[in-house]
Amino acid sequence: MKQGIPHSALSLGISPCPNDTFIFDAWVNGKLGHTAPAVTCHIADIAVLNDMALRGILDVVKVSAYAYGYVQDTYKLVHAGGAMGRGCGPLIVARSRLIDRTALADPANTIAVPGTLTTANALLCLYQPAAHNRIVMPFDQIMPAVARGDVAAGVIIHEGRFTFMRYGLEMIEDLGAWWESTTGYPVPLGVIVVKRSLGTATAAVVQTTIRASLQMALDNPDHPRAFMQQHAAELDPEIMQQHVELYVNQYTLDLGDEGLRALEYFLSCLRAQRLLA
Repeated sequence: MKQGIPHSALSLGISPCPNDTFIFDAWVNGKLGHTAPAVTCHIADIAVLNDMALRGILDVVKVSAYAYGYVQDTYKLVHAGGAMGRGCGPLIVARSRLIDRTALADPANTIAVPGTLTTANALLCLYQPAAHNRIVMPFDQIMPAVARGDVAAGVIIHEGRFTFMRYGLEMIEDLGAWWESTTGYPVPLGVIVVKRSLGTATAAVVQTTIRASLQMALDNPDHPRAFMQQHAAELDPEIMQQHVELYVNQYTLDLGDEGLRALEYFLSCLRAQRLLA
């Protein structure tokens, strides 16, 4: 058996978003042959994945960059397969532009976020530290809730940046653009981590496997389509393609020095604001 390949199947957790299913299709669906470790895939909302990582349930898992700060002792960072970039951050949306940065601090205005340990929530806290009236709801319920007036504003992620106009909503702030203009760094959204207890050899195999799976998708972009459609919240092929083009980029293949610096700076900002120990 090749060094680093475990004897039993690895448990993998990814989100249903098109970028994740695009990246992991080849590995999850056995297209890489015997060179890749066997894997059992669990697909869940990012907030659920963050919680599973906190509890150490999965061997390999996609987590929010914010959640990574809480699981570093248990999980090792994989330098491929994550979500980081420019022009791809969370958006704050509302029914009216009257909900501005100052209004977000008003206790009367409830703001929906897609999870306590999501990068979206962390960026909101950095952008407006006084925005305390936040409630958590699944990301795909946020735009309908804002449109109904159940909440004053919402922080949306994933394909929401392509579809919020359908709900008659206004963009109040692009938190990714704000982060980039403030720090100069790309916005770290999510990363792949692997259990440290599996050892460095297995971690290296996981990283190599993820890169091979991504490269196969890049070389054959139609191949992951069925897997993407099976799990996507937004089935419009054009939206899925836009999603992949935005969230799959140079940092997905390799975080590189800039990506690692961006992630560490992000975590340092959270520590400075006492959002992370």
